Amino acid sequence: MIVKNSNHVHGAKKPFRLEEIWGIRTRLQINDNPMQLDLLNLAIDSKLRSCDLLRMKVGDVSSQGIVHPRVQLNQSKTGNDVQFEITPRSQQSISRWIFSASLGTESYLFPSLRRIGKPISYSYYSKIIKSWALSLGLDDNLYGTHSMRRTKATLIYARTKNIRAVQLLLGHTKVDNTIRYLGIEIEDALKLSEETDS
Repeated sequence: MIVKNSNHVHGAKKPFRLEEIWGIRTRLQINDNPMQLDLLNLAIDSKLRSCDLLRMKVGDVSSQGIVHPRVQLNQSKTGNDVQFEITPRSQQSISRWIFSASLGTESYLFPSLRRIGKPISYSYYSKIIKSWALSLGLDDNLYGTHSMRRTKATLIYARTKNIRAVQLLLGHTKVDNTIRYLGIEIEDALKLSEETDS
């Protein structure tokens, strides 16, 4: 539930819809912004929390110039490993960004321009996402870093209704967390449970 209070919005941030993702992607391609295009694609594919996404290094996703189709990463919040796929589109944008920015294996994928040897900050990442929302004419107060984590998870759930699969992809230890995270109403959850043979 999202609650507005003056200029601030509290609660879960909205995921982007599929057509909105394509709208952002198109604008970034037209504006020739390989870093933000890579950030968009990898954030959606990985479904990682911002702390894990931003600390990723080139060597985490590629070796010998080849971007891996699957990656395993240890989550800083839970200490558990999570796996995610990197789609061909994202592999292409990552390769292009690594090449254009001359990033080495130990470089952060999203290096800060101001703080040498550090990744971009959480606040800068958040501002980028809000700018994407604004570019589509959306209320930027309803979108944030968690919008990126929720986007593909929401799309997968809408297509499959498979809570367990989404739970695994998000690295949640409890299915209750996934149900809350997706904003599934208890009636929907119970209906799904009734329809599932055990």
